Amino acid sequence: TTNALYLTDRQGLPLAISTPVAGNHHDLYNIEKSLNELFTTLDMANINTDGLFVNPDSGFDSKKFRKTCHKHGVFANVDFNYRNGEIDDDKLLDEFLYKERSSIERTNAWIDSFRTLINRFDTTLSSWLSFNYISFMVILLRKINKNKKYR
Repeated sequence: TTNALYLTDRQGLPLAISTPVAGNHHDLYNIEKSLNELFTTLDMANINTDGLFVNPDSGFDSKKFRKTCHKHGVFANVDFNYRNGEIDDDKLLDEFLYKERSSIERTNAWIDSFRTLINRFDTTLSSWLSFNYISFMVILLRKINKNKKYR
């Protein structure tokens, strides 16, 4: 399997993807590099990250994750991971915004509907990334087409 970090907007439209890593790594593996890559992609697309909220699950509750987000002006709205053993009351959590996390779960389900991405038939990283970008485009086109039907 392959793991990659996806960044979506509130509607679940994919905005950026990190370079994938082998599936035997946890989500926080090389997190600074992955986040820097995601935020650089947004910068290249002229999407301002200052004041942006990200709502990852509690598996991303780490000092490195929060520090890297803060460095880019991004508010890490991460639920507390009680397995870490540290509950810091100084960390803020907007529970209303945190419920919006379902948009990334929906996007993951959409991306999983592309069998090539699930099974990873291609052995090269560039092919796998390309199929991800194609899935991003298909998701966007479906969204645009859906909006046209209701006008």
